[in-house]
Amino acid sequence: MSVLDLFSLNGRVAIVTGASSGLGVHAATGMAEAGADLVVVARRAEKLADTKAAVEAAGRECVVVTGDVADPVTGTRAVEAAMEAYGKVDVLVNNAGIGTAVPATRETPEQFRQVIDINLNGSYWMAQACGRVMEPGSSIINISSILGITTGGLPQAAYASSKAGVLGLTRDLAQQWTGRKGIRVNAIAPGFFESEMTDQYPDGYLDQVMHRVPAGRTGNPEEFVAAVVFLASDASGYCTGACLPVDGGILLT
Repeated sequence: MSVLDLFSLNGRVAIVTGASSGLGVHAATGMAEAGADLVVVARRAEKLADTKAAVEAAGRECVVVTGDVADPVTGTRAVEAAMEAYGKVDVLVNNAGIGTAVPATRETPEQFRQVIDINLNGSYWMAQACGRVMEPGSSIINISSILGITTGGLPQAAYASSKAGVLGLTRDLAQQWTGRKGIRVNAIAPGFFESEMTDQYPDGYLDQVMHRVPAGRTGNPEEFVAAVVFLASDASGYCTGACLPVDGGILLT
């Protein structure tokens, strides 16, 4: 097997959450280009139809599941759809997430809980559902954030807490499942990538924080996708419980 062969996802089945926009769409289409068939999950059915079309344009099959990952039933439905269509689940990308920037003295319990419910609890419910059917050699990729490790200067207690929690979840599931079930569990901590979430930032915010990024720019979607394909494939077969920053070096500052 050549080095390039290690990165192939031919014959793999991947579930991607939050696949209706932003990096979730890129993850789904990128893994399709690497050879995977997909189950895409999100709340917006009309946007998922666009993702499905992009996956199929890459020559792979795609099944759509509409639902909120904060509801454990969504994970069950996604796995059932994968098993019915393909007979297995090889990869899970826990990408679904929301972000807020609310001062800590004004954030309501409902606002805080919603972020934790989707970003952290949703990742757990999806991993739990997939972990029940995954075979040895499978891979779970949790999308955390650099804001789970450092601060971006905005009031983001809920978001930062949820993403730090995702890193703890990653370590524990890796400890539980890698040796016993052969399932690798890793995380990616993206830096600043332009998306629907960054569109909500205050005007000029990204320009203001670029001095902290040694690379001097925001990330390109392809750079995120490359990290996803690496962790989904046999190329990362000796990696588990790890967090891979894809951040232009911001964690150095």
